[in-house]
This record gives sequence, C-alpha cells and structure tokens, in this order.
Amino acid sequence: MIVDRDHIGFFGKMNSGKSTLMNLITQQCTSIVDDTPGTTADTKFSACEIHGLGPVKLYDTAGIDERAALGEKKRAKVFSDLKECDLVVLVVNPATQDFSPENELLEFARDHDKQVIIFYNLFSEGDRASVRTAAAGMPLSMFYKNIAIDAKDDASRIPVIDFIRENFESKNFKVDLLPNVVRDGFYILNIPMDVETPGGRYLRPQAMCEEFITRNWAFPVSYRMDLASARSHDPEVVAAERGRFDKLIAGLGKKPELVITDSQAMDVAGKWVPKDILITTFSIVMINYMSRGRLKAFVNGALSIGKLKSGDKILIVEACNHSRVGEDIGTVQIPNYLSHNFPGVIVEHNFGREFQQNSTLSQYSLIIHCGGCMISSQKLAARMRDLDALGVPYTNYGLFLSYMQGEDVMLRVVKPFSL
Repeated sequence: MIVDRDHIGFFGKMNSGKSTLMNLITQQCTSIVDDTPGTTADTKFSACEIHGLGPVKLYDTAGIDERAALGEKKRAKVFSDLKECDLVVLVVNPATQDFSPENELLEFARDHDKQVIIFYNLFSEGDRASVRTAAAGMPLSMFYKNIAIDAKDDASRIPVIDFIRENFESKNFKVDLLPNVVRDGFYILNIPMDVETPGGRYLRPQAMCEEFITRNWAFPVSYRMDLASARSHDPEVVAAERGRFDKLIAGLGKKPELVITDSQAMDVAGKWVPKDILITTFSIVMINYMSRGRLKAFVNGALSIGKLKSGDKILIVEACNHSRVGEDIGTVQIPNYLSHNFPGVIVEHNFGREFQQNSTLSQYSLIIHCGGCMISSQKLAARMRDLDALGVPYTNYGLFLSYMQGEDVMLRVVKPFSL
C-alpha cells in the first residue's frame, strides 16, 4: 500500500537546532542531538501523523554550512532532498552573524517554488533581540512567515505544530489509479510470471490494480500468459497458447473493459488483444499515478525514441533494488531492443532511490524510467523537474516497450487515460 505523505524538511546550519526540532515534533529521540558540529551526517527520515495534516514524512538534514572533508557531498545531498520536500522549514540561530548559507538555501527553495517557513531557534532568552537583525541579514525572509521558539522546550511542541498547520497548504492531491472503472466490468490482469517473480504475493502494481478494481465494484481477472509458448517458433505451440487467451476472453460472456499487461508482454498482448478492447501496462498505470497524472510528459519523451543515433547515451532508471536475474526488463530486454534497433547507442543504468546530479544528466539523449512504484511522488516530481529544466526527454518502460511494437501501439496503450 502506498501512503501519500506530505514531505516536510528541516534545513539550516550546523547546530541550529534541526534535530532538536525533529525530536520535539516526533516526541522521541529520532535524531541524535549533540553540540558537536556535523552530528547529522546524512538525512534522517521519520514517518508520522500530524493532526490536521495527516501522514507526513519528516527530513532532518545535515548542516548547509559544513566544510569538512565530506561537507560538499553532504551539502549536495541536502539540496537534493530539498527538491523532494513540499514544505521547507528553515531553522535559524539568530545569534549567528553570517547568513549567507541561509540566503543560498532560500534562493534555491524559491527557484524550485517551495513553500517555506522560518523557525528562529532561541538558545537563550537574549536571542530574541537578535531575530530582527537575523531577518535583515536574509532579504528573502520577508516573503515567508516566521516564529521564534525554543526547540528544547517541550512546551513549544503545540505552537510549532500549529504554526506548520496554519502556514502550509498541502498540494498532495491524488489521481485515480485507473480512470473510469465500470461497475461490474471485467478487467484482465495479464501477469506472465518469470524467475524474478517473488513467491506468495503479487508485485505492488499488480496488487494495487487488483485492489482498486475490486474496491470500485468491478471484477479483476488474473491471467498468466506463457510468453515462452507465445513466442515459440512452433506454430502449433503458439496456436495453443493463443487459444488459451481467446478462451479467456470468450468465457467472460462480455467484452472486458480493459486489459492491463506486464510491459514485457506487449509484443504478444498488443497483437492478441482485440482492437475494440482497451489495453495498457502496469508500468504505464504506475507512472501516471506516481506522477499525479503527468503521463503526457512521458508520451512526449517516447516520441523522441525514433531520433536516437549511434553515440547517443541512454539512461535506464530503475528505482527498486531487486536482485536482477534472467530476462530482466531493465538490464536485458530494453538494452537488447536498443542495441538491435539503434546500433551504436550507449546504455547506462541508474539503480535505486538516488538520482544523478544535473551536471551528469545533461549528457543523455533519453531517460527510460521504470513505473516509479518504489519511490514517492515527490521524488519522481523532482526528477521530472530536473529533466525538464535540462531539456532531456524521458519516457517509461511500458511506453518504450510499446513503442518498439510501433508508434500506433504506444498511442493505443495511453487511450485509457484519454491521451
């Protein structure tokens, strides 16, 4: 189950009180607090519920003024995390003199259209007199609401939470996983299991589709296509497997509303599913859902596939960390399609939840992204924003594999989303 959370990040200089504020809100020792500069070496996360806001994910980040051996790497991580936050909480020690780190962060947040609030953390009562001077040292602070608190005082918890709730507008809207589910309609889930398929459960996109269809009073019908037989060089074997599929369609008694297939089966399903039945892939369903309805941007990127030429670099991006064996889509199938159809292109990979820096992303002619089901919508949005700014086209596993069967096939799989 994916829980949609607003992402709230605490940012500021070393020893400004970010970790103390995190612990104040979570009411536990979520982050280590110490007077030693640079205690927070990497971002600490905490998932919790704030009454009036709902589920949130809190970020406690490293100091933006750290200049030690790992300082630049920590700073890069801080600014990367800021891209994923819905609310930036700048924690300021008003007694300090140099506010250039805060100004840099405020400019970055403003450039990325982030909501910002400012907490002036009072380490002593005398610090209250320094708040006006600190604000004058941060010209952009005039655009953001602020409050002075003592993060070490438990009595500050309610005012802190109230201030966040009153000055943050959640933009965390949902889109339907599948549009226009028809009550009592049949929805075929084509799940050709292979050596990578885990036992005892469906993959997240498959389970989510089954749950959503059922919740909307329709009937999910799971079907396991034998891809080895469907692709056999023996016509009789192919005919037998095709007969299984046709029997399923006929046995429903009425036309299914939609077929959702594993992306790797598009070379078969794209031909076998009758033209009057809608079809899409799990990967396309997920990228539309995780991008909050921005599927069109990935379709636009797919239209640049035909322009690839020898020497172009393609980055395949897969957010999950599963063990890759057999005919893995990201490491075997898509690279094979690329090398066969576009000789001389250079294929590279980006695995896991961290994304490359903009300085390296600009070298790529195309990004091919997975369904994004193992990262947050905010993380995916940050990636899309960076790529849009760089002018690097991006598409998705399901769209790419559909496009490899013909542009008309790709346009067919996005029809369920009215594209």
